[in-house]
Amino acid sequence: MDRPPTGRGCRAGFGYRELSGLVNVARNMKDLAARRLRAQRLIGEPFKSPVEAVRRLTAVQSQDYPAAKWALGLRSRRATDAGIDRLFDEGDILRTHVMRPTWHFVLPEDVKWLLDLTAPRIRRGLVARHRQLELDDRTIARASAAFAKALAGGRHLTRPELGQVLRAARISPEGQRLPHLLSIAELEGLIVSGPRRGRQFTYALLEERVRKSRALERSEAVAELTRRYFHSHGPAQLQDLVWWSGLSIAEARSGIAGAGAVLDHHLIDGKDYWADARAGAPPDAASVAHLLPNFDEYTVAYRDRSSLLNADSAFEPELFAFGSILSNVVTIGGCVRGAWRRTSAGGGVKVEVRVMKPLETLEVAAVEDVGRRMGRFLERPLAMVWRERSDAR
Repeated sequence: MDRPPTGRGCRAGFGYRELSGLVNVARNMKDLAARRLRAQRLIGEPFKSPVEAVRRLTAVQSQDYPAAKWALGLRSRRATDAGIDRLFDEGDILRTHVMRPTWHFVLPEDVKWLLDLTAPRIRRGLVARHRQLELDDRTIARASAAFAKALAGGRHLTRPELGQVLRAARISPEGQRLPHLLSIAELEGLIVSGPRRGRQFTYALLEERVRKSRALERSEAVAELTRRYFHSHGPAQLQDLVWWSGLSIAEARSGIAGAGAVLDHHLIDGKDYWADARAGAPPDAASVAHLLPNFDEYTVAYRDRSSLLNADSAFEPELFAFGSILSNVVTIGGCVRGAWRRTSAGGGVKVEVRVMKPLETLEVAAVEDVGRRMGRFLERPLAMVWRERSDAR
């Protein structure tokens, strides 16, 4: 690996803030980050499998499929990229539009109640766009019927093939009409991910792909989703739950109230947070590094992302030629310290790392260690290249 820049790190990690409230568990933002890392199993005992990881997290944003696989790999014991592909192809992990208007990994046992709970609000938010695309109720119904007929009997078709299905039904798939019609069919619970065909994704009928899935009354579903979110992502705020889940503010408040003793309430810097009541004192995560992928749950699952920021300076997007704070980021102790990107290099992989400020020697070693872990996950030789900020412009 190339010699990285070294130097002073992220002071105490997050900067100290006095806390008050019902409990005195998290004493500063450093502790808040450590507790979130543990709740998401980025530190501590990993999940036994990627399936267990999705079950605990409930929904994992996955429009970037390779990145979402690495997100599961970071949290699971001895997971591999190829192993997660097999789980996906076999239908143990599904991918569909749910929660927010994008793809998420979900489990078959959860997909139906999650769709029932969150899909109506997503669809209401797309009405204006569908009007622009001339997708009225009649057109949507005809498209759904065509998809259902074409996929019946265990057939799995790719997006281009379903575009041909629409053309045969005299429905134009041009522009954004096809992806929107497919997402509507997903939100209706008609279709869901099928096994990959080479590098192409397919769709299947949900009723054929999923033999058993829970059904919950809406109030039960709100309570279940609320409990799961704070147990797997907490400590977090009401606004974080609303952003992540797509619930209304009133429903989120109801879910918190209904959770009762399974959640602990914390007042941190004048803001209300909730977390798993069974979680103990925060662990020491100051020297733990991660190469988090695009839209990782640790970054994307919160409306308030202030705990991610360096204590010495605010996040500056222009420093990240590779993306933004929701892109591939290097974290140490849960604090964003740089960016990374992965490219193929012959039979192996090259990971370029660029940090905002020089790292301490132990921090460098921690980043290199997670790079070796990525190589094991990908089952390919991995070379890490360190870039100065000026090198990446």
